[in-house]
Amino acid sequence: MGDPSPSDAFDRIDTTRPSQARAWNYWLGGKDYYPVDKELADMLEQTYPGMQEIALHTRAFLRRAVRHLAEREGIRQFLDIGTGLPTVDNTHEVAQRVDPASRIVYVDNDPVVLVHARALLTSHPDGACDYLDADVRDPDDILGRAARTLDFSEPIALLMLGVMGTVRDDDEACALIGRYLHAMPAGSFLVVEDGTNVVKPQAAAQAEQLRDEGQVYSYELRTPERIARFFDGLELLEPGVVSVSRWRYEGEAIDGVPDEVDAFGGMARKS
Repeated sequence: MGDPSPSDAFDRIDTTRPSQARAWNYWLGGKDYYPVDKELADMLEQTYPGMQEIALHTRAFLRRAVRHLAEREGIRQFLDIGTGLPTVDNTHEVAQRVDPASRIVYVDNDPVVLVHARALLTSHPDGACDYLDADVRDPDDILGRAARTLDFSEPIALLMLGVMGTVRDDDEACALIGRYLHAMPAGSFLVVEDGTNVVKPQAAAQAEQLRDEGQVYSYELRTPERIARFFDGLELLEPGVVSVSRWRYEGEAIDGVPDEVDAFGGMARKS
């Protein structure tokens, strides 16, 4: 399947229905959203106070994870599925600060993301960036087109932040991740983050009720134990599956341990 042109992407933008990516852009302080997205974000924030905090901590988790992979693990290739709208410190910017020759493929299926990604996700001339308009549920399509940019004989970091919640069945989600990892050599890494329902369980239950009533996008909130299943068979790095606010946080000891937020994640190596 070929990538749609920017004009095709503009034609697909529906400003009457809210988008998960655009709501997150609103929480992150961006400007690439429509009134319907703000309404959704405000409703979720009212139901679950702290959504903006979750978004900010998740973004910081991405920065720390990519920097660790580039600096400590020597990873130079990244497949970022569910990238969302561009903001500060995108994956390629963090990786290419370590090595300008790093290669990144972004994947999302929101036409607004497509338009902005192509305009803003500009690689260092020594490296490469590509953007695929595709669905996480189609690994054959994504892997086939990602191979235009990435070398699948060398280690790759598979980043899946805030995307597996859209695949609500655990077995299906685990099988999908397995299909991606099967195509990648030993020494590759998996980074996953997803929404949970353990820090503020009552608020999470109310948000799930809105979901079940069709008032917000379909997204499965999982326990940390369910998220940990995604890493079965891999070498899970310390500190394991934890709140993203606490994954290798960089504050001084005198500041104490950050509060947990309802987004847990981790990183694991394929051996």
